[in-house]
Amino acid sequence: MQRSTDRIITTHAGSLPRPADLLEIMTSEAAEKGGKAAPHAGRLREAVKEIVNRQIELGIDVIDDGEFGKPSFVSYVNERLGGFEPDPQAPRQNPWAGSREAKSFPEFYAAAASAARPARMICIAPITYRGMARLQTDIDNLKSALNGARPLEIFMPAISPASAADWLRNGYYKSDEEFLFAIADALREEYETIVNAGFLVQIDDPQLVTSWTKQPELTLQDWRKWAERRIEALNHALRNVPPEKIRHHTCYGINMGPRVHDLELKDIVDLVLKIRAGAYSFEAANPRHEHEWKVWQAARLPEGKALIPGVISHSTVLVEHPELVAERIMRFAKVVGRENVIAGADCGFATFAGSKEVHPSIVWAKFKSLAQGARLASRELW
Repeated sequence: MQRSTDRIITTHAGSLPRPADLLEIMTSEAAEKGGKAAPHAGRLREAVKEIVNRQIELGIDVIDDGEFGKPSFVSYVNERLGGFEPDPQAPRQNPWAGSREAKSFPEFYAAAASAARPARMICIAPITYRGMARLQTDIDNLKSALNGARPLEIFMPAISPASAADWLRNGYYKSDEEFLFAIADALREEYETIVNAGFLVQIDDPQLVTSWTKQPELTLQDWRKWAERRIEALNHALRNVPPEKIRHHTCYGINMGPRVHDLELKDIVDLVLKIRAGAYSFEAANPRHEHEWKVWQAARLPEGKALIPGVISHSTVLVEHPELVAERIMRFAKVVGRENVIAGADCGFATFAGSKEVHPSIVWAKFKSLAQGARLASRELW
C-alpha cells in the first residue's frame, strides 16, 4: 500500500456518479431481462475508462472503477452469492424507519419513508460464491481502463460480511452467527481474487456502526459484543490476505438526516483497530464528527498502519475550501505522522446507481478541492 512518503496522497471511498446513459441501460427493461450483453458490456468498459481518467485529471492518486459494474455497494451480492432466492417478506420501508434518528425526528423521517428499496434475498441453501464471472468483468474493465493511465495505486471495494448479513435474510442456517460466517467464507473468494488481480481490496463496512443507530434497543455494551463477533468474521474472511493490501471503510450512512445518535469514535476506535487492515477509512469531515481527530491523540495507531480520514463529505453540497481541507489533513498528520495519512472522503458519492444525494458536478468540484488541499498541506508538512 502506497504511503504519503514525500507528499499527502489522495483517494476516496469508492462509489461515484454513473453517466446518465449507463444508468438508463442498467435500469432498462431489456437490461433486466438479460438482453444486454454486447451494448451494455461495451458501454460499461467505456464508462470505467472515463471515470478512471476523470479521477486522475482531478488529482486523485489512489483510484477505483467508481463501482460502475454494481447496482449498489451492497445489493450487488444478490448476483454474487449462491443459496438465495427473492425474499417475499423483505421490508420495503426506508432503512432508517424505527431508528434512533427516526424516533428523535419523526417528521423528518416520515417524509422520506416512501423511498424504494432494491429486491432482497433469503438464504434457502448452503451459501456459495457464484459471482466470479461478474467480478472478473469488473477486474478486466478496470485493467483495460488503466491502459496508458498512471494512477499511483488502484483499489476495488467489496462488501463486508456484516453488511451483507444485514442486507440478506437467513432462512437456512441454525443461527445468525452460522449465517454470518458462511457469508464470510463465501466473500473470502472475492477479497482474495481482487488482491490477486493486483489491486487493494477495500472492505465496505457501514453496518459496523450504523447497526447502533438502527437498533435503539442496543446498549453500548451490547453493540460492542455484537461488533466484536462481526470483526472476528471479517478477519476470518481476510485471513489469507496481507493486511497491507486491505483498506477498511466504515461510515454512518448516506442519509442527509439530523444524525445526532451516531456512535462516537472514542467508543469504537479500539475495536476498529482490531481489523486486520493496512489502512482505516472513516468519516472526519461532516459536522458531527470533525472534532474527533482528537481521539487519535490517545488512541495508538499500530506501527505500519495508516489513516484515511474523510476531509471532504457527502453530507453537504457545500464544496469544502482547499484551505479547510489542508487544515483537516494537517490535524491528523501532526497526531499520527504525515506518512500515515491518506486524504480521503467520508463516504461514497453514489452508493447505489442513480443516487442523487450529491450532483456529479459537485462531486468533481469536491475532488478538485481535495487535491488542492492535499497540495497545500504537503507544502506545510514537507
